[in-house]
Amino acid sequence: MTYDSSSPPFAPAEVDPQSAAARLAPQLAQFAAVARLEHVTQAAQLLGMPQPTLSRAVARLEAELGVQLLSREGRTVRLTRAGRLLLGGVERALAELERGAEAARAEADPAAGRVAFGFLHTMGTDAVPALLRDFRAEHPKVRFQLVQDYVTAMLERLRAGELDLCLVSPLPDAPDLTARVLDEQRLYLTVPADHRLAGRRRIRLAEVADEPFVAVEEGYGLRAITDGFCAEAGFAPRITFEGEEAETLRGLVAAGLGVALLPPSLVPRPGVVDLEVSAPRTRRAIGLAWATGRPLTPPVAAFRDFVLSRRGRLLEHD
Repeated sequence: MTYDSSSPPFAPAEVDPQSAAARLAPQLAQFAAVARLEHVTQAAQLLGMPQPTLSRAVARLEAELGVQLLSREGRTVRLTRAGRLLLGGVERALAELERGAEAARAEADPAAGRVAFGFLHTMGTDAVPALLRDFRAEHPKVRFQLVQDYVTAMLERLRAGELDLCLVSPLPDAPDLTARVLDEQRLYLTVPADHRLAGRRRIRLAEVADEPFVAVEEGYGLRAITDGFCAEAGFAPRITFEGEEAETLRGLVAAGLGVALLPPSLVPRPGVVDLEVSAPRTRRAIGLAWATGRPLTPPVAAFRDFVLSRRGRLLEHD
């Protein structure tokens, strides 16, 4: 059975431009199948639907648009000029949809999908590269989008779905985020090499209450932790310079511009000395966070489970 072109008069229809695409999407794909084959029965067989249902769908599309898209010629149909114009747009839209669907499938591919992973700047020199190296030994084709940022910004991106997992400190305490402690990292008081306390092995933090401090900017987890430890020692730090990375702060300390609470450096830096703090216990928890209740793709779930398996061994170099 061929396309029945007897349909209601083609009066211009009032179309809401904000919802037309959503309403017409199924009919457009059906129209494209008919247009490609120029035969309604064959198109219906290809789509796995009854031929009368397909004929009615195309007729509804014509009524919706207010134009005739197909003309009957014997047992086949031909595109009108309006039909050819519409088909070009539909073909481009369907191709774009297919590309989007393929990208979505590739994102979740267990063997070669993508993981959007955020982490602290101080984790980027050793801990994260080691994690990625060991994970890729078992999952060599999984792709990564790596983001280094301060904690507040990373958690915002995690909530927005831009990141899948975050390695953070301090750990978030919010119902929409799940966090698991992986390890603890000691923070040392870093002082200039010619500082009055540089010859000591350990000190109490209160001993530098009157010293100028250099610290990361507000919003960084390390800044909140530094402020917290100083408050625990009975003072508010007098911040004279702010930076974004621990190595920048070490340079400021080496220049004699202040002292800082910092994680250990992997590469010894001339001009500074790291002192162990005996009180308070200056250690920060490092943990992994992800959005509560949000389904994880197979590669993300695999990487999360791998990172959690490294609990207690994340900072083996410390």
